[in-house]
Amino acid sequence: MLFNSFEFLLFLPIVFLLYWFVFNKSLKWQNALVLVASYFFYGWWSWKFMGLLMLSTALDYAYGFWVASPNRKKAKLFLWLSIINNLGILGVFKYYNFFALQFQKGFELLGFHTNPVLLNVALPIGISFYTFHGMSYVFDIYRGNQKPVSNFVEYAVFVSFFPLLVAGPIERANHLLPQVQNVRKFKYSISVDGIKLIIWGLFKKVVLADSIAESINTVYANYQMENGYSLFWISIGFSFQIYCDFSGYSDIASGTARLFGFELLQNFKFPYLSRDIAEFWRRWHVSLSSWFRDYLYIPLGGSRRGKIITIRNTLVIFLVSGFWHGASWNFIFWGLIHAVFFIILILFNKTNTFRDSIIAKNKNFPSLKEVFQVALTFLIVNFSWIYFRVANISEANVVVSKIFRDTVFNPSNLLHKPQFTSIKDIVFYEILAVGLLIFIFDWINRKNIGSFRINNIFILIVLIFTVIWNMSRELNNVDFIYFQF
Repeated sequence: MLFNSFEFLLFLPIVFLLYWFVFNKSLKWQNALVLVASYFFYGWWSWKFMGLLMLSTALDYAYGFWVASPNRKKAKLFLWLSIINNLGILGVFKYYNFFALQFQKGFELLGFHTNPVLLNVALPIGISFYTFHGMSYVFDIYRGNQKPVSNFVEYAVFVSFFPLLVAGPIERANHLLPQVQNVRKFKYSISVDGIKLIIWGLFKKVVLADSIAESINTVYANYQMENGYSLFWISIGFSFQIYCDFSGYSDIASGTARLFGFELLQNFKFPYLSRDIAEFWRRWHVSLSSWFRDYLYIPLGGSRRGKIITIRNTLVIFLVSGFWHGASWNFIFWGLIHAVFFIILILFNKTNTFRDSIIAKNKNFPSLKEVFQVALTFLIVNFSWIYFRVANISEANVVVSKIFRDTVFNPSNLLHKPQFTSIKDIVFYEILAVGLLIFIFDWINRKNIGSFRINNIFILIVLIFTVIWNMSRELNNVDFIYFQF
């Protein structure tokens, strides 16, 4: 089921009413309702993958008890079995075809012809997210930071809670499980905040992201016909599209969770106001970057063993992060781009420069230095998004070369409005409008991470109207970009 569908707008109030007015006397029944609703929500997309979700949940639930063994050798054995099972499931459905084709190419270079058997099956939606939920639970038990959960329903709710099931945020057991296990009370103010977040998230997705999505798709499908300056503006458009799309999902997820008395991890903290790549990754997809930090970067040695090891570990987590996003070399290269710029900060001891500060903290406007830092960081991120968006590296290289030829080497082009070949020129103004609105909103709210500050009823009505109008005029609801991961 899609958040941006009328089915969800019917599903949500029904579950909400049952949760607070029918099953409100029993925590056990509330959790059972949430679990049933979560499976129904997931099964609406495809019932045939329900078994995979249940299998993954049951395996990690069992591993939790075995990993808790006081016998450390036995605990470590089952920890590795859990890792192998989780990565095995993920590998078969997400990475098998990629590796099979790479081995085929490798053998062909040696003069051997092979015909690998490929899987003709859709990628189960949300598999990368719920797999990481289960792995973090087992890891935390092994480390002694979490006790095994005896109640299977409670654990299953943690893994498959429907607001975060298909695209995160990637929750931690020690954050979400206590909320599942403790009595939740209805709070009017929190529910109102949740509804506002849902409205704003839908507005970002349905109105902002989807309004430019079709044009961006058209241009990237016909990139050979466009000049570099037009491709540059479309790349900027995609930067705003993916931000509105993914942060919009996270807002809807957080708002929906609040309606049921849950508080999810904050996944976005106004990343396009970042002043370097390190700050960007503390603000973008926070639940994923912190997951890799805690379960991969630190176990590898983190930054405690000198710069060489720090650089190695940084390279590993960014390459793995790229591969997590998709079984394709362009995603790996996307991760490599971020790794290179992060490593530059490591070499100059600048990774923590903006760890505990926000831009223009005690001012209404940024300094010229901060403007330059934000602009440079945005351009670096925007450059990397090209490799994220285009189908393969060779096509991305063509797009990048065109952009450099017609902008960097011909800067006079930047003084003119781009002329598109495959779409209407009005898209230029649409991208400007979306970007300006996002920057203004993020700037106003930069000191209030996690809350929605628009309280004007007229503005909220306008947002609701534009969301419903855009949803009703679309023949097909546009999937969230991160559903594919």
